[in-house]
Amino acid sequence: MTTDIPTLVNRLCYRYPSTLVDAVTEHEAGRRVVAVKNVTVNEEFFQGHFPGTPLLPAVLMLESWSQAAAILLLQRDDGAAAYVGDQVVAEAELLLGIVPDRTEIDSTALVHPNARIGQGTVIGPHATVGANVTIGDNCHVGASAVIDGWTTIGDETRIHPFASIGQIPQDLKFRGEPSTLVIGKRNIFREFVTIHRGTQGGGGVTSIGDRNVFMAYVHVAHDCQVGNDTIFGNMATLGGHVTVQDFANISAGSGVHQFCRVGRHAFVGGYSVVTKDALPYARTVGSRPARIFGVNTIGLMRRGVSADVVSKLKRTFRYLLQSKLNTTSALRRIEQDRTLACSEVTQLIEFVRTSQRGVILRRASRRAEEVLADE
Repeated sequence: MTTDIPTLVNRLCYRYPSTLVDAVTEHEAGRRVVAVKNVTVNEEFFQGHFPGTPLLPAVLMLESWSQAAAILLLQRDDGAAAYVGDQVVAEAELLLGIVPDRTEIDSTALVHPNARIGQGTVIGPHATVGANVTIGDNCHVGASAVIDGWTTIGDETRIHPFASIGQIPQDLKFRGEPSTLVIGKRNIFREFVTIHRGTQGGGGVTSIGDRNVFMAYVHVAHDCQVGNDTIFGNMATLGGHVTVQDFANISAGSGVHQFCRVGRHAFVGGYSVVTKDALPYARTVGSRPARIFGVNTIGLMRRGVSADVVSKLKRTFRYLLQSKLNTTSALRRIEQDRTLACSEVTQLIEFVRTSQRGVILRRASRRAEEVLADE
């Protein structure tokens, strides 16, 4: 009796051109299967195997048997055999291993058939996953979360309920052109976070690195570039085309204007408004305008930066903020001071010199420093 061949063959993980089972003509569940692989003398492997005496290579026979055995789900321990007519021409005992599919998709979730979901990923109730989405292994998508667009999400990422990942940008120039969102590994997106994919005018890609934390209601606009190990407090917002470098901390309610940068190990205080580049290794706080409150000492120490480097950064900021030199002269003086030589100071100098919007160099008043310390 001929069985439902398409259904059986579709159970194989193999796809063209690697499929070596063309048909299943007999199938007794858990006991026996008869499969067919059609070949012709025009197959390229017959040209050298062997001239004048075409013979299917043994490695292809083994692969064909393995694929046929997979149809039985390894419920049978007997060997496999190949026939020409009624004559056995090859036989083997196969030892195969099964990797169970640990993916869990709630019955109420709407996951497009073309979406690619990694092993061990859990998708919760009423979540929506679009056709062009790729989700890595061991991820978790919470209830009613939406992931859409040309979006790639790395392994072990957690997306909490009602987050919206990969939607079209809030840019009036956007006309539906293909653009992408690329997210690395082990990120956390809490409730109601919104991350938008890129635009053609901004390079077409919004990218987020590894091990970042986005607390509730954070918004990351189109074409932003976020590094690794950053933390965004509740309701922090990035305008379009913003770059946030590694280990930066943007506190609750803060906003970063489009095209600005936030440097490495920078700390942006709560409810601040950043309209120029926020310096690396510094504490930037305030809105009228934002000011520099010295080196991000606590953050640097927590990240394992040595006391010697912190001291060099403090002396560097004195040149920039207290020396009464203009920025160009201050940078030149810093480079001439060999006691400040370290990679962190070099990075700070490069950050200032490559700024397109200018950097925040306004020093906080003594009274503001005292208020911040009291808090």
